[in-house]
Amino acid sequence: MNVKVEKIETNVVKLEIAVEAKEFDAALKKSYSKNVKRFNVPGFRKGKAPMAIIKKYYGEGVLYEDAINFCCEDTYPKAVEENDIKPIDYPEIDIVQVESGKEFIYTAKVTVTPEVQLGQYKGLEVKEVKYEVKDEEVDNQLKAMQEKNARIETKVDGEVEKGDIAVIDFKGFVEEKEFEGGEGKDYKLEIGSGTFIDNFEEQLVGAKKDEKREIKVTFPEEYGNEELNGKPATFEVTVKEIQKKELPALDDEFTKEVSEFDTLDELKADTRKKLEEANELRAKREFEESVLDSVCENVEVEIPEVMIKKEVDMMLRDLEMRLRYQGLDLQTYYQYTNNTEEKVRDYMKETAEKRVKTNLVVDQIAKEENVEVNEEELLEKAKEMAKQYGSKDTEKTAKLVMESQKNILKTEIINQKVIEMLVNNSKIVA
Repeated sequence: MNVKVEKIETNVVKLEIAVEAKEFDAALKKSYSKNVKRFNVPGFRKGKAPMAIIKKYYGEGVLYEDAINFCCEDTYPKAVEENDIKPIDYPEIDIVQVESGKEFIYTAKVTVTPEVQLGQYKGLEVKEVKYEVKDEEVDNQLKAMQEKNARIETKVDGEVEKGDIAVIDFKGFVEEKEFEGGEGKDYKLEIGSGTFIDNFEEQLVGAKKDEKREIKVTFPEEYGNEELNGKPATFEVTVKEIQKKELPALDDEFTKEVSEFDTLDELKADTRKKLEEANELRAKREFEESVLDSVCENVEVEIPEVMIKKEVDMMLRDLEMRLRYQGLDLQTYYQYTNNTEEKVRDYMKETAEKRVKTNLVVDQIAKEENVEVNEEELLEKAKEMAKQYGSKDTEKTAKLVMESQKNILKTEIINQKVIEMLVNNSKIVA
């Protein structure tokens, strides 16, 4: 096999691959074996005609399609590997010469991983962000624990008050017509939660059980549904039940019931510590992202559109998986948000391009700095993943991860090493 490589435009190369005549003849025989049963030749039982007879009766070209496929499947990957070419898309194949007894020659035009021209990536000045834990944040965490452990009791008498839960049936109308998604039954609405639009909740204050009310609201201009954006609406609401939330006292007894601590002060201290740890992690990740952004600003690279499209494809698949966990699908999501796949793809494109560029830059720096990974590091990473899976036999699961996801593990470790190196070599400014 002889290969000529020509760069025909930015990030696109054309390979001219010449396959020896004997290899193409072998591919013709393979094509014959695959297709012989579908040929009818007078004087021979179906599937029993010799190759030479079939070529004479039908013409040699009848075997070309599969023979060409066999040859390309065998030779294209080798040609790419031997010439250190990194395709990012399927090749565009054109046949130059095809005939038994002669070289089979074809060209493969393919988009390749772009060249990255690094600028300065060490000693960059990056602003550090710190997040302080406020007393209000600690209080909110404790209030959330109270809410989680609240007792819900039905109010036999009385009216809807702020903080109550109104169990309602409702039906919405815009321009005297019902609209999709504007109806609900036995909906539990906490008054003052801001769950419903405009001043819907406030208009239920004072209502009694079994009372019917007409609620008038206006949808926000950016509600996300062109049919409802900025429009006034009327809801027919029936209060079926009024529930009152009884919060437990925030004291030492409450602390003992909901945590491993004996006193409220201990619970507060632990809550503050966890918030501080979360803030430290958030600040660390944001600083790393800022460092990467600064590095990427100094880089010259022309990203092929196909790479961005593939990243958007992956982001869309991730969105679909997240929606499935919530019992939804993409079509329902598009309907609820008044979107289309095209709009969502356009929205994702900028983020996708940034991700692709960052990955290319990190890969290039890893090459420049000769960042490597050893087996011990891979095994440790595999054990981390095994623990995340909740495996009881960490060692066994880690080995399975090593076998099935070794390349993914290697990429993650290299990326983290590069990021740590960039962070350690950056200059922190206030």
